Amino acid sequence: MHLLEHLPDILLHTLLDTLKIVPFLFLTYLLMELLEHKSGDAVTRGLQKAGRVGPLVGGVLGLLPQCGFSAAATGLYTGRIITTGTLIAVYLSTSDEMLPILISGGAPFSLIGKVLAVKLIVGVLAGFCIDLVARLARKKGEDTPQLQIEELCERERCRCGEHFALSALRHTASITLFILLFNLILNLVIHSVGEDKLFSFLSATPILGNLLAALVGLIPNCAASIALTELHLGGILSVGAMLSGLFVNAGVALPMLYRNNRPLRDSLRITLLLFCIGTVAGILVDLLPIF
Repeated sequence: MHLLEHLPDILLHTLLDTLKIVPFLFLTYLLMELLEHKSGDAVTRGLQKAGRVGPLVGGVLGLLPQCGFSAAATGLYTGRIITTGTLIAVYLSTSDEMLPILISGGAPFSLIGKVLAVKLIVGVLAGFCIDLVARLARKKGEDTPQLQIEELCERERCRCGEHFALSALRHTASITLFILLFNLILNLVIHSVGEDKLFSFLSATPILGNLLAALVGLIPNCAASIALTELHLGGILSVGAMLSGLFVNAGVALPMLYRNNRPLRDSLRITLLLFCIGTVAGILVDLLPIF
């Protein structure tokens, strides 16, 4: 009965959270359709060359306090428009609800500035390293991955021969429905269990706290970033443990990645990279005299 009483609020909250990223999704798929329908090999090669500085661009844009860009970056990655390093840089630097919570919680601006700087530096460095390793590991003469919007169209059963704007709308509607249902189920679970109980097992224990926070960060919902930030402001989590969770938390981008990206092992590899980098970086933050 308690859950039913709050169901209208849960539905409204889920709808508003989902609607926030719709413009980003549409612009992403519109760009992919334009590249597929209007551009030639020259533009594709240009984007691939620009990928060498992609982690820097992605890291900076990821700092914006919203989850839409990580979802947009995921769409670009599934179309192989950006590199794995660029995607990881976006995931690591994005903060979702962290920044508004820190500001409203009265956190010192020096702390906020350091947190943002650390997220940017870790994201950019990790992105460049991943792309460098990928280039070194690539066999000589192997073709660079091309745009895969046609494969996405086949999976979605849409008509990619139609006008590019209409095709982009179809992709956007499909993924929006998926995210809406996913968020609804997740919000129902969180509300049923209770955020306090869900995150009560977290502690400031060195290393263990970082691992647990990173696991919480994998929850693809803004509730994770809010809880992690609030736990730090309440003195329960260290800065490093909070960052371990926030590094890993990419909002709805991860379920979107698993739905659209192929092969599955690539999505698993990205998730493992994200978790390992986020956990280790958070531990280093606690060990080094940064804060």
